[in-house]
Amino acid sequence: MAVSEQERKYISGLVEKARAAQEMVADYTQQQIDDVCLAIGWEVYEDSNIEQLAQLAVEETGMGNVEDKIKKHKGKILGVIADIKGAKSVGLIEEDREKKIKKYAKPVGVVGALTPVTNPTATPGSNAVTVLKGRNAVIFAPHPNAKNSSKLAVDFMRKGLKKVGAPEDLIQIVGEPSIDLTAELMKQVDIVLATGGGAMVRAAYSSGTPAYGVGPGNSVQIIAEDSDISDAVEKISISKVFDYATSCSSENSVIIQKSVYERAIEEFKRRGAYLCSPDERKKLGEWMWQPNKKGHITINPKIIAQSALRIAADAGLEVPDDTIILMVEGALPVEEDRFSGEKLSPVLTLYAYDSFREGLNLLKAVTDNAGRGHSCGIHTFKQEYIEQMSLEMHTSRIMIRQPQAPANGGNFFNGMPSTVTLGCGTWGGNITTENIYYKHFLNITWVSEPFPPQKPSDEEMWGDFWQRRGGPGRKGDDKPGGGGSIGSGSSPLGTEGPEVEAAGESGSGNQSDRGGRQNTGDSGGPETAGDSGGPEAAGGRG
Repeated sequence: MAVSEQERKYISGLVEKARAAQEMVADYTQQQIDDVCLAIGWEVYEDSNIEQLAQLAVEETGMGNVEDKIKKHKGKILGVIADIKGAKSVGLIEEDREKKIKKYAKPVGVVGALTPVTNPTATPGSNAVTVLKGRNAVIFAPHPNAKNSSKLAVDFMRKGLKKVGAPEDLIQIVGEPSIDLTAELMKQVDIVLATGGGAMVRAAYSSGTPAYGVGPGNSVQIIAEDSDISDAVEKISISKVFDYATSCSSENSVIIQKSVYERAIEEFKRRGAYLCSPDERKKLGEWMWQPNKKGHITINPKIIAQSALRIAADAGLEVPDDTIILMVEGALPVEEDRFSGEKLSPVLTLYAYDSFREGLNLLKAVTDNAGRGHSCGIHTFKQEYIEQMSLEMHTSRIMIRQPQAPANGGNFFNGMPSTVTLGCGTWGGNITTENIYYKHFLNITWVSEPFPPQKPSDEEMWGDFWQRRGGPGRKGDDKPGGGGSIGSGSSPLGTEGPEVEAAGESGSGNQSDRGGRQNTGDSGGPETAGDSGGPEAAGGRG
């Protein structure tokens, strides 16, 4: 269905207002834009506001629970604020004295941000702070089933903008979202931030506008034989049940070394997990995956972000009243077992392995089948396990001895940038493997000043290679900067490039190069101010 002219004009109106607002803050100082971020962040962090947001989100979507959504707001907003506070995003943000490079930050413009039904209030809150840090504007396209809770979050933040005298149209929202309106928004903005399902991300990449997207989740943990079993199970359980597993980082499977397998299961049971029998597993699977309108077997929307008790009851299972996780034992091959994939519910699949090689191969199989590039983790103290896993896994992030749902997107116990948007690299169909944060919404101008040529000789570049692999020795001048040639004395490309002298080095104030251009006499060595390190580290929550 094509967008109507009226709908196109509606989106154009939002974008025009966003551009006007963004131009008003384009010259804000670092302090001014930081105050803007602090103002909007507080509005979606303050207790009474986030209680309203959490209650409306659960009421409107029927997903998750109020208590955990309040915790999510507290953690995510505070984390993003900690990352941006004191970080440079205006003017000169980085200088390399040695290479005489300076970097200046500029806005990217108007961002179109797509938000998921599973996280309709903390996502706009987190992303608004992230986007506005770069003096940009943002227009949110919420999920239709979460439009009211997302709008409430935007309304709170617009109040924050007003309090500090910033234009309120820096943050807007599509009031009556639809697929067509969202598609039109993506065409008209400067960059798209797509946090949500695969169809949404693919649409963003097909919009013709630069886009950051996420890949599908299917987080998996290994519990090795040397791990602290109680600590590992506690962290996995906390992560799995949080907000009824609305997070794409919630663990879906656990691969456990055989010698500690039974003990780990008992620890899970002690914390409220229920292990399904083979017959119960079959009944649960029949409820969790059902034909959609097109006849394809897909995950049943009625189980997404629901409690273990409700899922069990709807599946016809009788479980203890204190059950918080439903566990099933995985079947091989994983490609033929739907329980090996992402479940978006407090249902956990268990596997056993013997050697670490076997466990690592199983981890590869599970994540390559679903959730490739997203994340995985391991509970171990053996550095050789960690290194082997780090070398071999096709994943963007590996958490060591951490609960994945709180850890992947940054927390106060690790150094990951705080975000609700996790890039999964080319493995997951994304442009980056990074946690998407404020630096992804800056245009950077590189400013380069000249210095005396530091051209290396052929010997310096290829000498060790020739010694190891064989090849021509050097003939002619092999002094550093001498530009000697290989073999016959001629350039490997058949011609020698022009030698460009830094003005002032040859004793002449103005030297012409072959193109007739004049060097101006600058020796490339002016005094530069500032430190020689990288940009200021954002946050400091390690």
